[in-house]
Amino acid sequence: MAMNGVTIERAHRMDGTGEYYFSRRLREIAEIEAATGRQIIKLAMGSPDLPPHPSVIERLSREAQRPDVHKYMSFKGEPVLRRAFAEWYSRWYGVELDWDSEVLPLIGSKEGIMHVCQTFVNPGDRILVPNPGYAAYKAAVRMTGGVMVPYSLNKANDFMPDFEAIEREGVEGIKLMFCNFPGMPTGQTPTRELFEKIVAFARKHNILVIHDNPYSFIRNHDKPMSILSVEGAREVAMEMNSLSKGHSMAGWRVGVIVGKKEWVDSILTFKSNMDTGMFYPIQAAAETALSLGLEWFDELNAVYYEREKQGYAILDALECSYRPHQAGLFIWAEIPEDYPGDSYRYSEEVMEATDVFLTPGAMFGTEGERYVRITLCCPAEQLERAARRIRERWHR
Repeated sequence: MAMNGVTIERAHRMDGTGEYYFSRRLREIAEIEAATGRQIIKLAMGSPDLPPHPSVIERLSREAQRPDVHKYMSFKGEPVLRRAFAEWYSRWYGVELDWDSEVLPLIGSKEGIMHVCQTFVNPGDRILVPNPGYAAYKAAVRMTGGVMVPYSLNKANDFMPDFEAIEREGVEGIKLMFCNFPGMPTGQTPTRELFEKIVAFARKHNILVIHDNPYSFIRNHDKPMSILSVEGAREVAMEMNSLSKGHSMAGWRVGVIVGKKEWVDSILTFKSNMDTGMFYPIQAAAETALSLGLEWFDELNAVYYEREKQGYAILDALECSYRPHQAGLFIWAEIPEDYPGDSYRYSEEVMEATDVFLTPGAMFGTEGERYVRITLCCPAEQLERAARRIRERWHR
């Protein structure tokens, strides 16, 4: 006799949230490659291909040999890592933090985005998110019942917020604002004046700012900035940071959120019910990474600046326009003005003609519909090969 299976409806909190674009699109590209034998160059994600400093890997290996480190660790993060983050903030950003009460390590800062929303967002709360911006902000807001309120970052305003425009749209009920400088995907670097404006706006309207700051040492390492260095910021803002980009440790999943004790404690209440700490050898190795000096960043950025030249060659071959001096792991570029479609169509046509995949800017929001993004997280030889394919095959 046949048995009927149960029918389970997906939770409504998932409504309006699809599978992450890269998860779906890169799987589709892999299927195309398997079916056709094509080898597509994927200039997509910001996953550094360079390894961490050798001393970091050595520390991980050495600590993992200890018999006493394979148990659950502190929900709050071990003192070795919290102290290291506090010292790092003091050294590079000029921000003094109490390591015991104002520093909360995360299993990657992407985790922190969801933790923030689960901690502070009630159904119906209005949340400012950048357009274009990291898709994880939008997903976390939707899944916690918040109402997403996009604010534009566009060429007319140097990819910075227009606070007067935000106020004209209405700020009633706005509880939280996500911002991200150096920006992803725009590559826009911050200024002290920008951070001062964000702080003043938040204070005026009683808004908690969450500044996401993982790119401040990539193609920008001579002037890293934290929003918490601005007077009054501690009363309105928290900051997330990460070792994924500037220390080439994306797969290790080490991030942090810093700010006022009462807010850190609130996030810890949620986080401590979700995970059971981070493997101690990873925390110890992260301390070593955070102790690295300017030489590390000089060497890392020399590689990325060389790759940047190849990225420009790709975009020149496509007749895309771009701003120089972008920070982070990507180049944000405008598709040709006379191209009739949006960035999804443009990306698809380029891939079909050249076997080179560019990230369509529209995945980051409506302000990205006329843009593409290319990653510098691949060897220069691969970027050169992509540029050559485009020069030989792209005839629009």
